[in-house]
Amino acid sequence: MPGVYSCDVVGNEKIAESIYAMTITCPDIADTACAGQFVSIKCSEAELLRRPISICSIDSGELKLVYEVKGVGTRWLSSLAVGSSIDVLGPLGKGFTIPESRTLLVGGGIGTPPLLFAAKVSKQKADALLGFRDRSRIILKGEFEGLCENVIIATDDGSSGFHGNVAEPLAELLENGGYGAVLACGPVAMLSAVAGICARLDIPCQVSLEERMACGVGACYVCACATVKDGAASMSRVCKEGPVFDAGEVDWSGKIK
Repeated sequence: MPGVYSCDVVGNEKIAESIYAMTITCPDIADTACAGQFVSIKCSEAELLRRPISICSIDSGELKLVYEVKGVGTRWLSSLAVGSSIDVLGPLGKGFTIPESRTLLVGGGIGTPPLLFAAKVSKQKADALLGFRDRSRIILKGEFEGLCENVIIATDDGSSGFHGNVAEPLAELLENGGYGAVLACGPVAMLSAVAGICARLDIPCQVSLEERMACGVGACYVCACATVKDGAASMSRVCKEGPVFDAGEVDWSGKIK
């Protein structure tokens, strides 16, 4: 069950352009959270809505949270000094079901962090395929290399690794790599492409969706998205029934414009 905790900030550093890694102490969340879940943080008394941030990793009662500065709330987060306290609600949402089989982790941009947690708890050593806009936006590469068998980087402009998006090398990797499952998180267009490739190759795929949230606990339905369950159309709350879904349950036609 989620709870509300006052957590001490023990680290908060810039790791790429507009991207920060914050470490907080919260043994209660650390003891119960699973890969793919998130926390919701109160960003100052002036901001009414909390900000949802995926759990990147857990170690000795501490949570690592990687976030991108996009507005007033996350800008406030980036200003916090070590020793500050923040109000945290969590753990929230449905996380990944970790497969028994060899797994390929596919991440895009700020969707990459929750996959590090998945790499840490994988039952076999996973591989990672990570896509970024350019070299300056690459994050967590060293951390993934410490946990994964292979780490493949792709950049849109070709400044590092494969020149192009992750969908391009994905099919070849899946056809030749002996993977039994894919776990993915990133932009909607990327997830839709990954889901399509996995469906064509009949490889199970779980996707973590990113949606705007208000309450974070399923009460307000702001984050509802179109899904298909048992052949029938339905609406699912990303904060409650997700953020992780079986890729075959997501109605991608309604998400890609």
